[in-house]
Amino acid sequence: MKQKRYFLFALFSIAFVKAQEWQTPVIEGYGEVKYFENAAVQPDPSLEYHLLYDIKSDATKDGVNKGLWVMARTLNLLHVAGVPKEQIHLVASIHGQATFLTLNERAYQKKYGTSNPNQNLIEQLKKQGVTLYVCSQATAARKITTSDLDANVTPALSGLSVLATYQLKGYVLMPL
Repeated sequence: MKQKRYFLFALFSIAFVKAQEWQTPVIEGYGEVKYFENAAVQPDPSLEYHLLYDIKSDATKDGVNKGLWVMARTLNLLHVAGVPKEQIHLVASIHGQATFLTLNERAYQKKYGTSNPNQNLIEQLKKQGVTLYVCSQATAARKITTSDLDANVTPALSGLSVLATYQLKGYVLMPL
């Protein structure tokens, strides 16, 4: 009987610890989250999430662009909270110092002499339905051609037009 109690205690302890581990259920390897079932202000699975990200910094987190990393975390958080994928709509306006993260492998390798560390994350975000726009004003100013861009990134007239248009469509501008 005593062994059975120890076994049950160990089993519940493992389950509790497991629930508290960092995880990346949607975007593998990026945007780690811990889910706390009893935390206040949980995402509402009945809502549509229309979220807009203004990615203009080249700051990094865990080796990738911080803005992209935050988008990965958002997808992971919404998933663990039970929000259906069909109700999640994420858009990024990439411009300014962040523009170079949109380079394809060939162009990035030519500019920096190394692989684009954002490549895998960009591909995973795109597979989850995230729309990534790059500012054509920023690419032109940096002499980046459309053939230099990652195929998962769409050129927009400007970063400002993306930000204005999507906010007027009801998207919420997320802080980074």
